Amino acid sequence: MTEQRKPKIGLLGIMQELYDDDIPNITEHQEHFAREVCDRLSEVADWEFPRAARNRDDIEEILGSFNHRDLDGVMIVMLTYGPAMRSVRALQNNHLPLLLANIQPEPEVTTDWNMDDLTYNQGIHGAQDMANAMLRTMGDHFEVISADWKSNAFAEYVADWARAAQAVSALKKMKIASIGKMHGMGDTLTDEAAFTRVIGPEVNREYIGRVFRNMETTTREEVEQQMRIDRERFDVDEDMPDKNFRYAVRMYLGFKKLLEEGPYAGFSAHFDTFKGDGRFEQINMLAASNLMADGYGYAAEGDTNTASMVAAGHLLDGGKAHFTEMYAMDFKRNSMLMSHMGEGNWKVARRDEPIRLADRELGIGDLNNPPTTVFRVEPGPATIVSLVHLTGENFRLVVAQGEVLDSQKYPAIEMPYFHFRPDSGLRDCNDGWLKAGGTHHQTLLLGDQRQKWQMLSNILGVEYVEV
Repeated sequence: MTEQRKPKIGLLGIMQELYDDDIPNITEHQEHFAREVCDRLSEVADWEFPRAARNRDDIEEILGSFNHRDLDGVMIVMLTYGPAMRSVRALQNNHLPLLLANIQPEPEVTTDWNMDDLTYNQGIHGAQDMANAMLRTMGDHFEVISADWKSNAFAEYVADWARAAQAVSALKKMKIASIGKMHGMGDTLTDEAAFTRVIGPEVNREYIGRVFRNMETTTREEVEQQMRIDRERFDVDEDMPDKNFRYAVRMYLGFKKLLEEGPYAGFSAHFDTFKGDGRFEQINMLAASNLMADGYGYAAEGDTNTASMVAAGHLLDGGKAHFTEMYAMDFKRNSMLMSHMGEGNWKVARRDEPIRLADRELGIGDLNNPPTTVFRVEPGPATIVSLVHLTGENFRLVVAQGEVLDSQKYPAIEMPYFHFRPDSGLRDCNDGWLKAGGTHHQTLLLGDQRQKWQMLSNILGVEYVEV
């Protein structure tokens, strides 16, 4: 499960000893500014700022220490000008995401400024020297922001970057469980060794028998407690067979124990695996939906690429990532109907409608009716993404921004669904998606989340394509 916490960020504040003789206490003055920045951004992240880095030894020690602590990223602030070549060895040994914040204590140059004020606020040319050193040392896999440090725009940018850095940090530590794979499905295939090297998660082939054994050892009390929780969450069909409901809950608890023991951040299970095993009565519709709402990544049919992106999406947007696919085009509404077999993170459901738990007939899987959550997604801006493995270690993130429409209900669609109208238009979006190799499984985040995904792509060194 993706842990919901604030990102942990180190602040590397750089200056130089040159100014000590001319301006007594300048170090303390600028360290106070750095701590003010941390305090102002305390809602964005948990910050570590040990002291100002005034020479090469300081830079190497502080950035090296950040790399050996449980941090998600480092924000560099030039507290004064500091020659950037002193940072090269530290940058070469750094593995954390970096943000270069081009900020200064005062937002305005006034007529009462003296040379001290100019020195306190001269970080801009230090940032230029530092950016050049970073570009030459590590390529362009870092972010920059030039802004008034007290502005909302600055806080929002840092917040997006910190979430992206946290998601990348988590991806590098993740394990994803894979249970079965749909035969002949090509767009979800990947070289798992390359996937681990570039994207981060370790993919493990798990045994469906472990889920079955977990279900067998689940107690009646555990099942009934979870049934009470689900009855409070959902409008359960009055004709829902008690046997089916209980079995779906047991399957959820069985999968959850597997993920906890892994420990896994997400999973993908192919529906044919359940009948192929011969011991299961249903496929995992309720289990997948509840586990996504618990903060686990998920995708169907053995698609561990998308399961990993759903897990990352939980960190980018507070546990509200949703798994979906484009089902059909609607040229009247200039939109796509989005859905899947019945899995969906009900945390993205419309707030003005109850979530139904349906006694749903489903031929896919060829087993008993799986209780399935049925809901429409909250209308408003939304972002969908797809991770594409091209060749070798070349990956691409395909992204579309649009709107979840306030569309009508479809009584015969007994699964999560919504209309997504892309900002670029139905034709251009789909043409671009196809040309870019976008896969048929997607991760949905509500709101305009493009900046976070773009930052995540840049940190990973993955191509970002918006259609």
